[in-house]
Amino acid sequence: MNEAMSMLKKTSRTFYIPISYLDIGIKEAVASAYLCMRAIDEIEDHDDLNDELKVELLRGLSEVFKTHNVTEEARVFLAPYSSILPEVSMRIGDWALLCPASGTEIVYRYISKMAHHMADWVQNGWHIHTEGDLDRYTYSVAGMVGEMLSELWFWHDGTQSDSTKAVAFGRGLQAVNILRNKKEDNERGVDFYPDGWGFDEMKQYTLRNLQIADSYIADLKDGPALKFCKIPLALAHATVKLMSAGGNKLTRDTVLKIVNRVTG
Repeated sequence: MNEAMSMLKKTSRTFYIPISYLDIGIKEAVASAYLCMRAIDEIEDHDDLNDELKVELLRGLSEVFKTHNVTEEARVFLAPYSSILPEVSMRIGDWALLCPASGTEIVYRYISKMAHHMADWVQNGWHIHTEGDLDRYTYSVAGMVGEMLSELWFWHDGTQSDSTKAVAFGRGLQAVNILRNKKEDNERGVDFYPDGWGFDEMKQYTLRNLQIADSYIADLKDGPALKFCKIPLALAHATVKLMSAGGNKLTRDTVLKIVNRVTG
């Protein structure tokens, strides 16, 4: 678990903080899921892999997570790529092992689904022309994470939540990343903005989803789920506000102040 949290801190500043606040059991399950998803994401984004190999690896991992021995199957499957792939990807089997046994059906199902969706997006060149395309993309990489979290909240302590609003929770957080990373994405030849959209249209899309996300967490009872969701959602709102004023990235000090405010 210590190695997992260390890796999370290196690869996902946004989610390291809320995961660190979770109770035993749900903490391991969510950390496992996020690290496996980060492992997949690193393959999708890898600068030195061609699209054909990315698709092969992602589809292969999607099948690995349907097997009865994910850790060993992942190790064997990825072994030939140890010199190319980052540690977080090579150790996907270790991260899978971190999930409590009774939660693996949920986590592994969503990891398999995400890898399959990402392979499809690589194959079609991330072509986004309409808001419908954008909805499908943001579902593939984040909306389904919201769905998974809703299932995990119920698995852990019976917390009920609205899975449709959970999709908007994930989608809104991803839309903030799209807003913030526009320049970098364009430099690597990817454009997640639908045809004819600029900052204002993407901002409105983001705010619509964040508003539904606000409603999602308003329905949650006190407990780990609410404590977890409040942090990234507050950071997302603050980031959109900052970007509207011409900024881009929250300072570490601002992040800590927001976290202290919503967890205090």
